Amino acid sequence: MTKKPIIILLLLISAVSFAQERSYSFSLEEAVTFALDSNYTALNARRDIAKAIKQKWETTASGLPQISANVSYNNNLKQPVTLIPGEIAGGEPGSFVPVTFGTKQNANAVATLNQLIFDGSYLVGLQAAKVFLDYSENATEKTLLEVRKGVINSYGSVLLAEELVAIFQKNQKNLEENLYETRKIFENGLTEEESVEQLEITLLDINTNLSNAERSLLIARQMFNVALGLDINTPVTLTEDLDALTQQNIQLTFLNEDLSLEENIDYRIANNLIEQRKLEMKLEKSKALPSLSAFVNYGTQANSNDFTFLDSDQRWFQSSILGLQMNIPIFSSGMRSARTQQAKIALDQAKTQFEETVQNIKLEYDNAKSNYQFTIDKYENAKKNLALAQRIENKNQVKFTEGISTSFDLRQAQTQLYSAQQQYFQSMLDVINAKATLETLLNSPEINN
Repeated sequence: MTKKPIIILLLLISAVSFAQERSYSFSLEEAVTFALDSNYTALNARRDIAKAIKQKWETTASGLPQISANVSYNNNLKQPVTLIPGEIAGGEPGSFVPVTFGTKQNANAVATLNQLIFDGSYLVGLQAAKVFLDYSENATEKTLLEVRKGVINSYGSVLLAEELVAIFQKNQKNLEENLYETRKIFENGLTEEESVEQLEITLLDINTNLSNAERSLLIARQMFNVALGLDINTPVTLTEDLDALTQQNIQLTFLNEDLSLEENIDYRIANNLIEQRKLEMKLEKSKALPSLSAFVNYGTQANSNDFTFLDSDQRWFQSSILGLQMNIPIFSSGMRSARTQQAKIALDQAKTQFEETVQNIKLEYDNAKSNYQFTIDKYENAKKNLALAQRIENKNQVKFTEGISTSFDLRQAQTQLYSAQQQYFQSMLDVINAKATLETLLNSPEINN
């Protein structure tokens, strides 16, 4: 018996340890798919659709039969007194006799069925609920597109940070070897102390950049986890490298894609706004129409001086009413007209905003295409510059070792190489991000809710 609690405790500890040690591994496509399901913003966007669906049903249900019930119990602690002419009770004319009517206690229960027969506002409300659902779906799609772009940017940022850490570590190791050899040469009196100092300065810069790159890598990983909807400390492994991912995203044929405005999510949202404003104006006009509703109720009532309502011999009196009610707007002192005019102005504003959105989409598309082409060109140039900087640094390294070049020249060549390395890796990330921006505008690949 004493072993069972120990076994249970060990199982619980193992389960907790497993949960804490859980890790993930993602390619870029897998990361995007995961984020579309788990990202915090994406989750709430889908909940917005669920709310819109419920709101649509709420609007629909308001025109369906409504049943309500009312139960009441009254105990007249002091019953009201009514004065009646005295002659009714055999008294003198002109006098009054106090009389108490009814019983001290009474109870009643009524159930009422209400049904809307015609209301222009209700019909417009049904249309508006559908348009609002369309808007919510489009807004969710826009959110998912932004989530996708954010994951791509974060994925690339982590890869960039990893590359920078690796290259700084490699440069640090090479510099430490150079510095060690140069110190030995200086100790033997074959070079000046300035040569050692120049290398020390360069090494200090590399150490600082390496520390910063390591911190940046940690932050980039945490930001990537947030984009996925994971705890920031969850271990995540990226299965793709920056160079291969860059090559996948260099697609010059993508620049020949035609912009389809109907596929652009901002276009669809702006169009939703016009539909909403049209229905708002239609709603204001419908308020001038009469509305008709019907009701039927059934009730029962009991009276007694004592609380005998639960007794089997208590008498209950039934009642029922069937009725129709029509509300006819006649005169509102221009209030309805003013509201209709306001709705018309709002519709005109929505149309103007729609035209502006169309022009902005075209401008953004042209700018995104130009930027994508520029990042590809910059990447190609950065690759060539890196190769040149490596050759220049190698030559200066040889010259410095042979004593025909100064440490200052070597430092300049090394600094130029380190800058070219960073620009090269940054240009890779720029290509990936520019492609993601262009894909977002084209809604390609199309994101499904």
